Order: sequence, then C-alpha cells, then structure tokens
Amino acid sequence: MNDPLQVLLVEDDPDVRLGCEQALQLEDIAVCGVASAEQAQRRVGPDFAGVVVSDIRLPGMDGMALLKALRQVDPELPVVLITGHGDVSLAVQAMKDGAHDFIEKPFSPDLLVEVVRRALDKRRLTLELRQLKARLDSRDRLEAQLIGRSPAMAQVRQLVADLGNSAADILIQGETGSGKELVARCLHEAGPRRKGNFVAINCGGLPESLFESEIFGHEAGAYTGAGKRRIGKIEHASGGTLFLDEIESMPIALQIKLLRVLQERCLERLGSNTLIPVDCRVVAATKADLKALSDQGRFRADLYYRLSVVTLALPPLRERREDIPLLFEHFLLQAAARHQRPLPAADPARQARLLAYDWPGNVRELRNVADRCVLGIAAGAPPFGDLQPAGPRPLAATVEDFERALIAEALGRHGGSLARTAEALGMAKTTLHDKIRKYRLAQPD
Repeated sequence: MNDPLQVLLVEDDPDVRLGCEQALQLEDIAVCGVASAEQAQRRVGPDFAGVVVSDIRLPGMDGMALLKALRQVDPELPVVLITGHGDVSLAVQAMKDGAHDFIEKPFSPDLLVEVVRRALDKRRLTLELRQLKARLDSRDRLEAQLIGRSPAMAQVRQLVADLGNSAADILIQGETGSGKELVARCLHEAGPRRKGNFVAINCGGLPESLFESEIFGHEAGAYTGAGKRRIGKIEHASGGTLFLDEIESMPIALQIKLLRVLQERCLERLGSNTLIPVDCRVVAATKADLKALSDQGRFRADLYYRLSVVTLALPPLRERREDIPLLFEHFLLQAAARHQRPLPAADPARQARLLAYDWPGNVRELRNVADRCVLGIAAGAPPFGDLQPAGPRPLAATVEDFERALIAEALGRHGGSLARTAEALGMAKTTLHDKIRKYRLAQPD
C-alpha cells in the first residue's frame, strides 16, 4: 500500500464488508474491516492515522453513537456514514453532528473510493498540521531554554529536537557549568517520556556505601538499618528518563552492575532475587573524555560504548561569545524578579568585560555574575575585578568576538530586521549583511 493512512470500515454484513474492502484495496487504499462499532472504538485514538467509514444500522452501538464517541476522542477525525435508502433524515442529522460525509445505499465502488479519498486527504492535512505545530512548539520551548544565536547552540537545539522522540541512550559531554543537566531535561521534555519521571543522580555526590541502595533500591532487612522496602532511582525512572551526572566518577565495581541493568533493562533490589523490568531512557553526562579514561583502564570500555550510542557535545561559553549578551540579559531578568530588585541599566563597559572574560565556570558562572549585578555586589569579582581573563587572546579575535556579539544582540532587539539593525549600529546594510554571513549569524527574514 502506498498510503500510510488507513480506512477503518465498520460493517456487520460480511458480504458488504468484503465488497467494500476489495473496492478500496484495488485502489491501493489500506483498509481494515470490523463487524461492530465496539470493535472500531477500541482501535481509534486521538491521532488515529486514517478515517472511519461506518454503516449507521449496526447491532449494539449504532453508527450515530459511534460518531458521537469518536468525536469525543478526536473532533477532527473524518467519519463517513453509510445510510440505508430513505434514511435522509438520519444523514442530515449525522452531518449536523459532525460527520465528514455520508453515502446512501446502494452505492457504486467508484463513489465509495471518491468519498474515502477526500476524507483521507483531509485527515492527512490535519495530521501534518498537528505534527508541524508540535515541532514548532518544541522548537519554541527549546529556544526559550537553550538560549543562544550561535551556530553551535543552533546545532545543539537541532540535535535535541531530532533525538527527543528517540529511545537511544545519549552521552552529553561538556565542561562544568555548560548546562548538561538542562540539555538532559530538554531531551526528556522533547519526547513521549515527558509524562514519566526525570530522575537525576549525581554519581560524584553519593558515598560508595550508599550508591547501590540509592540507585537499585532494597528490600526490608537487606542490611542493617533497612527497615522497609525502598524503590531505587532507576526503578523510579521507569517510563521516564534517568540522568547520570558526572558518570566518570562512578566506582568501577558499580559500573559493572549498572552495565548489566542497561543491557538487560532489569534490576534486582538489594536483598531480593526477583528481576524487575525497567523501561527508562538513560542520559549520561561527563566533563571528562570517557574514551581516554577507558583506554587508561579508569572507566569500563563496555559501559562507555553502551552509553555513547549518541554523543552530544556542549560548547563552552568562550567558544560562543556572541551568546553572552543574550544569556546575561536573560539571567538579569530572572535575578531581578527573584530578588525583587530593579534591573541594572545597560552598560557598554560592563558588556565589554563580559565578552573579554574566558568564563571557566561557563553559563553557571555567568548566571552568578548576573545575580551579583542585580544585588549590586559585582565589583571586585571576576570579570569585573582585578582577575584577568583565563588565557591570552589575540586582539583581532577579541574584537571579532565583541563585534559578533553586538550584531547578534542588535538583530534580536530589532526582530531580525536588517534595516533597523544597520541603522542602530550606524553601518550600511550591505556591510551588515556581509558581517552576518562572516559570523554565521541567523539571517534576517
């Protein structure tokens, strides 16, 4: 069948049902026939990939009742009703109740195919629009959370959007403070597992003596002090996402046990011999090079390869300096609301220092600086204190970073308008256009 959409045909007369099925199949239209409205109702969900064609006269629930029930599930689902000769009043009522169309018996195969094709075209458009809206909503959410106009952040957002519906385990690599947990949460929210729990474990923050009980759980009496059963973090994440932060700090002995769970998707609580199935997506994060650690024997190679089905690299802030003004403004707004303080006035000298600094603490450090600015205690601390940037940078590179950031900020402030941005920056539109291309910034509409 060429069309992924399907016709659900509801007809209690087996000969009529077979004739309709054959007429549709000869036109390469996928069809599934059932004998009752109750059977059809069980097959239809909110995003049913097809249309329903039903006789009105059915044993048990009739076609009119089925129409009403299906419209409660999905008001946009096309339902075509087949009426008997003389049931004009029923047909009129069906159209008032939301039926897509009706066919009066006796009817030709060509008429059935024509009506069904129109219904399928409508359904296809409806589902495409829903998918487009879902993608746009997801993109909007990602842009509001993973902030930045740099090509590097655009690529991160695209990967998160592409991987959201995937069940693949993911390894996020990035320096301290670069936003690894935020990306993990966005991956969780971008897919069907968002209805489940997002369970975060800091592998470097748990004592080894408690680690096994914390992530696998235990039965009552499993060890001294275990007075009652405890559900572990992995089991709690079933149906959702398990986030393993600082995975490089997990002891080797526990890496073996975790690997078994990830391979078999089953676990045993401490003190139990019962296997418990778990269905969770695993997102691990590290600031280290796990491949290098595994080559040195400091991290299990098999666990590394199990976790790194997909690797997502987060760029440090110093490699996307054009995002600094936008991020800083965002954090200032948050800090002003949180601390109930006025928003600090714009300061070009402050922005220059922000752009020149190397941000060893990345986005987390930038957020802290925004908090200090709102509280009025920023003076004397990096990047406004005596501490110099973490590493020397050529003058040309510093100037380019500053120019890129200014243009990106101005484009955002003026809604991407080339004319208004050029006017605000005091440069020709052709010059601005060349710089936008040079710095690979988002092209204005």
